[in-house]
Amino acid sequence: MNGPEISLEVAPELRLFVAHDRRQGTTAVVTDGSSTLGHVVESLGIPLTEAGELLVDGRPVPVSHIPAAGEHVGVRPVRRPQEVPGAPLRFLLDVHLGTLARRLRLLGVDAAYESEDIGDPALAARSAEQRRVMLSRDRGLLRRREIWAGAYVYSDRPEEQLRDILGRFAPALAPWTRCTACNGELSKADKDSVSALLEEGTQASYDVFAQCTACGRVYWRGAHHARLEAVVADAVGEFGVAGRRTPTA
Repeated sequence: MNGPEISLEVAPELRLFVAHDRRQGTTAVVTDGSSTLGHVVESLGIPLTEAGELLVDGRPVPVSHIPAAGEHVGVRPVRRPQEVPGAPLRFLLDVHLGTLARRLRLLGVDAAYESEDIGDPALAARSAEQRRVMLSRDRGLLRRREIWAGAYVYSDRPEEQLRDILGRFAPALAPWTRCTACNGELSKADKDSVSALLEEGTQASYDVFAQCTACGRVYWRGAHHARLEAVVADAVGEFGVAGRRTPTA
């Protein structure tokens, strides 16, 4: 770039995306005189999914704004909770976020997940076709224009990832209503109707079951229930009221 010089200040929450020499205070940025502010922000390494309000000399401007010489630009983070207008709140997670997908499903949140790497173009197309918020730690994927909506997952720890997404989007929680394996909806199941799918020990020890209406997987309050119950209790206590409850394996 070789054009008007602007001063740019990035909010602390977004400084992990930019080079180290631009992480403190205000820095000078030379633009080309024709690129939009959105392009300038992305060129610094900040996905537009993470950029909230853009301010020029203190006034809000759209991403289409063309920076002029001497302008002071502020890049703020996305406001929380973030609204996603135009469709029911649903998510699509890439291949690296399997644990987060299962925990969102445990809480009743619609979370599609690709267990194989189908490639960025296919993921972006699915986000657009199904109007799902793309969740990823891949900045390149989040920069694809086809994505309907997206969000960077800041942590690599599942517990922190879950808190981040619940705090950012505030989805309605309805624990124990989705299949953690396929994202299908669970329904109450009569023991006799699922007995052929159960081992003898399970049949003898449990009487309350639920079954996925999509893949047929059967759930009950098994050995891992206490651990899952703790995940649910923590999430509901901090972010919302639980919906109807069904058992889980």
